[in-house]
Amino acid sequence: MSIVKAFRATRPTRDMVSLISSRPYESYSKKEREARLDYNPFSFLQIVNPGYKYHREISGQQRFRLVKNRFLEFKEDNIFIKDDKPMFYIHKIVVRNKKVFTGIVAKSSCNDYLNGKIKKHEDTISEKENLFSEYLKTVNFNADPVLLTYTQNQEIESIIDKHSQNRAEFEFTTTSRETHYLWLLEDEDDIKTIEENFAKMQSIYIADGHHRCASSALLSEKMKAENPEHTGDEDYNYFMSFLISEKQLEIHEFNRLVKDLNGLDKDEFLIKLDEFFKIENRGETYYKPNKKHHFSMYLDGEFYSLYLRKTNYNFDNALEELDAQILYRTVLKPILDITDLKNDSRIDYVKGQKDMAYVKSVIDQGEFRVGFGMLPPDIEDIKSIADEGFVMPPKTTYIEPKLRSGVTIYEF
Repeated sequence: MSIVKAFRATRPTRDMVSLISSRPYESYSKKEREARLDYNPFSFLQIVNPGYKYHREISGQQRFRLVKNRFLEFKEDNIFIKDDKPMFYIHKIVVRNKKVFTGIVAKSSCNDYLNGKIKKHEDTISEKENLFSEYLKTVNFNADPVLLTYTQNQEIESIIDKHSQNRAEFEFTTTSRETHYLWLLEDEDDIKTIEENFAKMQSIYIADGHHRCASSALLSEKMKAENPEHTGDEDYNYFMSFLISEKQLEIHEFNRLVKDLNGLDKDEFLIKLDEFFKIENRGETYYKPNKKHHFSMYLDGEFYSLYLRKTNYNFDNALEELDAQILYRTVLKPILDITDLKNDSRIDYVKGQKDMAYVKSVIDQGEFRVGFGMLPPDIEDIKSIADEGFVMPPKTTYIEPKLRSGVTIYEF
């Protein structure tokens, strides 16, 4: 049984939403961020970066308290309003008139995360969990929903389709050429039907937002311990989520760039690769794999195809079938001596949208020595790894949609 509920969102007024909505803070370069802070006094960045108005960096609890102050100021100025009854929010994102993502903004149960009904496929870092849980405890709101995915459900999809035929409460386009629509789903019968259908699901999966989810769960445990009258119905027992059918997710890979060959010359390196791969030199012909367990490699101005020799590799579980794990076990760790995929400065990662042409360009410029490309995992790979209790190597997936901050806000 998965608990997904309607809630009372705090959200921008219709005339202000396009000005308030922002990408997550970390996704902006310093120059981009400063331009938006300079020229848009209503950007959500003004709330999450409150020290900018004082021309100084502010951190820790002082920053958290100022974030709360900025948020309260926006509420006092009626830039944000709070809905008077619980509802679901249908959010549709159209990216460059091509890709369409539609799902439900709701509140999901922290207990479902803690007991494994909401399943993860990435590790989280305790330090980041603790820091963000302290942030949430101070500011008392969440403006960035966790992206959750579920097996397509016809009843839920039919209700979404029905309500999205009406005029949207919000419709705005961003400078990234994304058009956003938001509908208020207020019908009590449809709300009940959606909640009942989610309650029948054995598992829901985190697609993006592992640290946000873990931090909310950590906060709920702290608040429970501090509240002698805890009932389980308090708002701190939930976190804001954007639930989307797995059929709609778009999953991209991360390609790998490595700065050196760990003291090997080119021929020595190729000989070591031959133990695990059938290697074909494709010269200057661009190559991108089209099958799992096939890899592309760019080295010294030439492309190579690497086909895994399955007689020399054991598929003991879902993780070992993952191409990113195969590359780590056969190349990165034993040959190139890269054991810490998060922190080793010799390795870098490139989103698959830039493909091997970008990998070629940075290697030709001398920034890196060798690059590797692979296919992205699919949703069944992600679910199998989560179901078996494993986590993926860092930078295995880049999953869309990417959500914006400040469109809906969950206060607790």
